[in-house]
Amino acid sequence: MKTKLGFNHTKRACYIAAFSQAIVCGFLPLLFVTFQRDYGILLYLITLLTTLNFVMQLIMDFVSLFFVDRVSYRTTIVTAHGLVTAGMLILGLVVPFVEKIYVYPVILVAVLLFSAGGGIFEVLVSPIVEACPSENKTATMSITHSMFGIGSVAVVIVTNILLAVFGQENWFYIALFWALLPFLNGIYFLFVPINKIVENSERIPMRKLLKRKSFLIFFLLMFCSGATEISMSQWASAFAESSLGIDKVLGDILGPCIFAGMLTISRIVYSRISDRINQHKYLLCCALMSVVFYLCAGLLPFGFAAIISCGLCGFTAGVMWPATLSLAAEHYPTGGVAMFGLFALAGDIGCTLGPTAVGMFSSAIGGELRAGLLVASVFPILTVVGLIMLMKRKKKHS
Repeated sequence: MKTKLGFNHTKRACYIAAFSQAIVCGFLPLLFVTFQRDYGILLYLITLLTTLNFVMQLIMDFVSLFFVDRVSYRTTIVTAHGLVTAGMLILGLVVPFVEKIYVYPVILVAVLLFSAGGGIFEVLVSPIVEACPSENKTATMSITHSMFGIGSVAVVIVTNILLAVFGQENWFYIALFWALLPFLNGIYFLFVPINKIVENSERIPMRKLLKRKSFLIFFLLMFCSGATEISMSQWASAFAESSLGIDKVLGDILGPCIFAGMLTISRIVYSRISDRINQHKYLLCCALMSVVFYLCAGLLPFGFAAIISCGLCGFTAGVMWPATLSLAAEHYPTGGVAMFGLFALAGDIGCTLGPTAVGMFSSAIGGELRAGLLVASVFPILTVVGLIMLMKRKKKHS
């Protein structure tokens, strides 16, 4: 498709897509209490919605490996926006007007639709950004991923403001409001220029990628990036309340909110300095500091210091995902979208298994989340090991 728009518009469309991914992940949990109160949905069924959201994104990560390099990027990314929009519209236009007995199945359909779109976002947005002509692609990648952090904070703040203004019983208007962004951005993607990251004839086949040791190290790094980030962010509030005795509201501010804010800042800072630093060493320092913050959260006897450590971990863990993607793209410039799909799959598996491991281990020893976070320190430790292995290989082949 010919277009008069430049690649700066493509980057902006990708930034908005990353923000929209935050809507996919963050909007529905804000309505869980409303669903339980107004529709009588049982807690375990509400919990299942979150599980299905992540599982569907994992499925799309995997499925995309087999088609996304063979289908137009534009068609695929516009379809993803359509799926997210459809899911949000079902929440806003259908759920309020069906009988209570049908509410949960309708919500379930909405979740499956917008999480499928979110899974495609994770696979395709990064390679579209990487394929844009740019003097510093690492910076562009980091800014793109910082938009998810900005979106996560914005979704929470804006949704709660709108709920306060319009009343929680009118939550469906807010779903319609959030449906506007992916809808309009899908139209935007129809007109921006999109390059292929690599032609199919030049792309490294997936089976060859999986045989390369350095690629497997990158796969491990992506897994650990997701696990390090989400293990801390998901459990910070519960950790503050149950293990440290901090008030929930204060715990939410000091833990998850500081974490999300520091994550966003770290990615913006990285985008500004990435062309002037040794990226391997910077990432190694961030991984080492993440180990320190996990150990502080698990071992410090002072509640305030422990929860602040949780928040500050957002700065060091936040850079891992985009920096690893950029390093891998530099190492394998002909990896294609399938490579990014494999990395998205690795990251999402980490996002799922990391916090699950924290919860399961904590439950096994009486619900003490300190111990669970100490166990989770293995993820940044493995990141340190993986980065040292990569640096040794690089030095050996230089």
